[in-house]
Amino acid sequence: MTDPHASQWRAWRAALASPRMHHAWILAGRKGLGKHDFALAAAREIVALDRDAPVGENDPDILLLSHLPKDDKEAKKAEKGEAFETKRNIAIEQVRAMQARLNTRPTLGPHRAIIINPADDLERNAANALLKSLEEPPQGTFFLLVTHRPGMLLPTIRSRARILRFNPLPMGAVEEALRAENRTADDAEISQAARASGGAPGAGLLFLAQELAPAEALMRRIASEGDPDFTLRGKLGEEIGARPNRERLSATLDLARTVLAQKLEQLDRHDIPSLVDAHSRLVTISGQAKSYNFDPAFLAMEIGTLLASAAPHRAGANG
Repeated sequence: MTDPHASQWRAWRAALASPRMHHAWILAGRKGLGKHDFALAAAREIVALDRDAPVGENDPDILLLSHLPKDDKEAKKAEKGEAFETKRNIAIEQVRAMQARLNTRPTLGPHRAIIINPADDLERNAANALLKSLEEPPQGTFFLLVTHRPGMLLPTIRSRARILRFNPLPMGAVEEALRAENRTADDAEISQAARASGGAPGAGLLFLAQELAPAEALMRRIASEGDPDFTLRGKLGEEIGARPNRERLSATLDLARTVLAQKLEQLDRHDIPSLVDAHSRLVTISGQAKSYNFDPAFLAMEIGTLLASAAPHRAGANG
């Protein structure tokens, strides 16, 4: 399989070979494109420079800041290697603990890499604290900020980092990746998941795992036909579930954004402003979902109404 990130690797390695490697990088692109794996591999390359010791799986010179377990019960699940619920955000205490490490030299060589994934989910205070490290980075320290929504980052953070963009993959490449990771899905399921992924293999795998095909079918019907009697929105609420977990909720919101984005290619230019407004509202809701407990019935109604606004103009199309 052709490396889908060949152009990103060329840019990274060209910078790595230059005399003035930038100390902070933003890896930007939709969720599910493999940015985390890229960040880990890139971090291993940079800490391996000018040192004799090999880079280990849990190398002391690679620090990862991500969501911690939600509580002690979930922490025990994590220790056992089981699936666990996480906290909503990356806290300032995590950033401060990382900064305390920066007061010491790297352990095995002259370089250290800090990965923050996703940087979108830094608490406001945590983002402000991180900014201080980006403004005055210790020598030999490099930051890799994985972000699905770069607009959520502080402008001052964006201005201090080089952006490496990860674009959606072609449909054939997504299907190939899905077949490699999911041996049980048939060709029709793979094709549907690839279309729903928006070019991100990780999103396609989540689509299959969360069994979102019925929800996608409803979303596309609403976006095409409208929903004047609210029947389809009611069914969508049933598909989302009365108590969806955070992963399913996030996948559902991403799916709705993908349906709207793909609808854009089919609309008359006069309908584009309403679609852009609907997509913008979905982006806002996706960001808020990390901080607020939305009632699933309300959320289904909101998603459905935004999708209905993309339907061809007709009397009562949006209810």
